[in-house]
Amino acid sequence: MENTILVTGGAGFIGSNFILQWLERGHSQVVNLDKLTYAGNLHNLKAIEDNRGYEFVRGDIAERERLRDLLAFRKPRAIVHFAAESHVDRSIRGPEEFVRTNIDGTFALLEEARAYWSGLGQGGDGFRFLHVSTDEVYGSLNLNDPPFSESTPYAPNSPYAASKAASDHLVRAYHHTYGLPTLTTNCSNNYGRFQFPEKLIPLMILNALNGKPLPVYGDGQNVRDWLYVEDHCSAIATVLERGRVGQTFNIGGWNEKRNLDIVQTICDIVDEMAGRGASSRRELITFVKDRPGHDRRYAMDATKIERELDWRPKETFETGIRKTVQWYLNNKEWVHDVISGSYRQWIETHYSS
Repeated sequence: MENTILVTGGAGFIGSNFILQWLERGHSQVVNLDKLTYAGNLHNLKAIEDNRGYEFVRGDIAERERLRDLLAFRKPRAIVHFAAESHVDRSIRGPEEFVRTNIDGTFALLEEARAYWSGLGQGGDGFRFLHVSTDEVYGSLNLNDPPFSESTPYAPNSPYAASKAASDHLVRAYHHTYGLPTLTTNCSNNYGRFQFPEKLIPLMILNALNGKPLPVYGDGQNVRDWLYVEDHCSAIATVLERGRVGQTFNIGGWNEKRNLDIVQTICDIVDEMAGRGASSRRELITFVKDRPGHDRRYAMDATKIERELDWRPKETFETGIRKTVQWYLNNKEWVHDVISGSYRQWIETHYSS
């Protein structure tokens, strides 16, 4: 095998951060397979578009023949599987696409990975299939419950979470049934550069900047564990290189925060960095009807990855959120392209079939 890794969904938020970090750390030969749905953005990877160690391939993980050819031609030593539909609200409104991509797509990828790996013979000992998943598969916690561990029973509450839980189970089954050398990571809520503005933190940053209402579901007391995306990417690389085959690793930031506290913090930082008007941006906060099946609390016990692989996040929430707000302030062109649709027009011009 060559030193190539295949990254699915590498034009998305976490995937693009992973590819950039992987290459920055001296690794070479990344093939990025991405369908370029609304959340895929090649502008995230503009800094490496001329890098000889990077290749972009537009394609769908459900396209078996395309996957087969790509694996045979590029001969990767690992597949890092990010590709997924990932927004809870969208899954509630339209779950079918989540089933097609997250379950059917993962199945197609596993089948082609298994065939490719089987054909490697003894040369396949170093091959890895790393599946990137979410804490939402575990369901919801009460405020006094211990955090999710790798042995917490699955109890997904949204169509998105259910589709990711199904893909997790498929990955596990392919290891235990066929011996495919898999690894699974379940992460807490990510934030940082390149996150699509439908998500809580970038939405609140941009609305605060533009003086728009800041909608907070329910009473704002829902709790999440927040993980800076670059910390997440370093954890994935650590698991890929040193994780025991067949294992699952929870990746968390040790940063439990209430949604209302997150929004208030963003208001204060935007007031500081962008200038405060006659009143605090906190006055823009508006409580709206809670979404169906809104899990009350997520919290991740990341003891296992710390104990076995000596990994811990570098950023606190306080340092990470300041970097994130500053990035959105400094990259208004990226924001404009995403919001205005000009990026989608660029895709159609350059990648129309």
